[in-house]
Amino acid sequence: MPTAASSTERWPGSGPPRRPGAAARWRAAPADAWQAVVDTGHLVAFRAGTVRSRGVLVGLAATFVALTAAAAVVPAWTPGAGPGEGRSLDVLLLLPTAMAGFLLLALVSAVVSGGGRELLARDPAAVHPVSPTTDHLGALVLAPLNIAWLLQAWTLLGSTAYAVGPAGGGADLAAAQVGMLLWLALATALAQVVAWSLEGLRRLRGGVLAVRLLGLGVLAAGLALQATGRLVPALDRGPTVPVLGGLVGGPGPRWGLTVAGLLVATLLAVALGAVPAHLAARRHPRDEQGSETEHHEARPLARWPLTALVRTDRASVWRAVPMRRGLLVLAVGPGLVALLGGLRWDTMTVLPGLVASGGALLFGVNAWCLDGRGGRWRESLPVDPATVFDARAWVLAEFLLAASLLTTAIAAVRAGVPSAAELAAITATLAVVTVQVVAAAMRWSLAHPHAVDLRSARATPAPPLGMVGYSTRLAVSTTVTGLVFSGLSRAEGWALPVLCAVPFLAWSSWRLLRTRRRWLDPVERARVVLTVTA
Repeated sequence: MPTAASSTERWPGSGPPRRPGAAARWRAAPADAWQAVVDTGHLVAFRAGTVRSRGVLVGLAATFVALTAAAAVVPAWTPGAGPGEGRSLDVLLLLPTAMAGFLLLALVSAVVSGGGRELLARDPAAVHPVSPTTDHLGALVLAPLNIAWLLQAWTLLGSTAYAVGPAGGGADLAAAQVGMLLWLALATALAQVVAWSLEGLRRLRGGVLAVRLLGLGVLAAGLALQATGRLVPALDRGPTVPVLGGLVGGPGPRWGLTVAGLLVATLLAVALGAVPAHLAARRHPRDEQGSETEHHEARPLARWPLTALVRTDRASVWRAVPMRRGLLVLAVGPGLVALLGGLRWDTMTVLPGLVASGGALLFGVNAWCLDGRGGRWRESLPVDPATVFDARAWVLAEFLLAASLLTTAIAAVRAGVPSAAELAAITATLAVVTVQVVAAAMRWSLAHPHAVDLRSARATPAPPLGMVGYSTRLAVSTTVTGLVFSGLSRAEGWALPVLCAVPFLAWSSWRLLRTRRRWLDPVERARVVLTVTA
């Protein structure tokens, strides 16, 4: 046995290790910050290297740039664009509210995910010297890889282009879009600061309750402002009004000061976000630990294997903190928006599809990763593989339907009494989008499995680029379905929406059964199990 002192041991008589003073920490801060930036670049390159085809990565990047450029330029040359009266003036007046809405969206997304998405998963990061600052910067890099973030950003850029128009030979448009891009970056960085601060608070003793009470207080304040008619005036007095005023006037001293202020504020917000990120990293997530260490009384044995499997899968979903938190936000958020906006029954058919799509992105697009390392044990059970597939699809459908029903119930408070056609249309939409999303999610889970630990609230069931593709395809298909039944809700009776739902259900059911037959193939099943348990 070696007896020489290790480099990690203290020499006799040297005394306890001393913590570096404040002056030493301040001197080391620039070097640590630069090292975090370098490490973030390495991790981004590592994640990009996991894409099998470099051509696919280049194509996706080119598509993203092309769509962003089109959203920022094309609306300026459409009829009615430019300063003046009419629709462009209405769009200009609504832009400050839209900017505040983007900040709220980024804030909710970052808070729900516990500080933003992970650039490196929790278990692999435990054995690498990845600092909390690197983790914070990685979450900022991954923030735009979210279909909701992208759609809101493109909407803001397009609205700005339509309101400004091609005045000044395009110089005014370019100046306004530069400022709007800085606003998108600032809103994302501010959301990260708040998210890390709330995550640090959540990890204190009693912090989970404090965060919940704080959320309820903010929600109650928003509802009170809306009920008293003071929500819009409050938004009009927000900082987005002077910011927009400094951006749309074209290049000049005010524009320069506004852009400089946005740039400085963005850099400060990025740097400030590292402070609560370090504080949160020093503590363990209490809600996740409580979920993993709590005791549950054993239930009587199920009579049928399907019932036992459904119980197991249901518990793994509903006892997971990320699933409960995500379901609550997915169901309550759109429902409150519909409640405040006073949506009618004929326009409410879009909501179930969007909520079901978001629910599938929590775990459904990689449904077999729920088993984790226990997937091999589950595969050894004397149960028909078809029963395993049926149980997983059933639990996923339950999860999606529960979220959609809660959203519909909240939105229905101010919608009035529906007609027979409207009630049939919303019921048919709930059934169609649930089967539609379950069929797509189970198909993708079989075709593209990934080994993911979903115990962390920041984990995603698939890589970031894959999540963008899944969310886009789900959002498009379910939105089209909702629009179809929105038109059918204006029919004379209830029969037409119900009859039109039959081909939708038949097509999605056939695709689900085809995926089920593929799951019964032992080679395909072994590939999935070995991948998700790696």
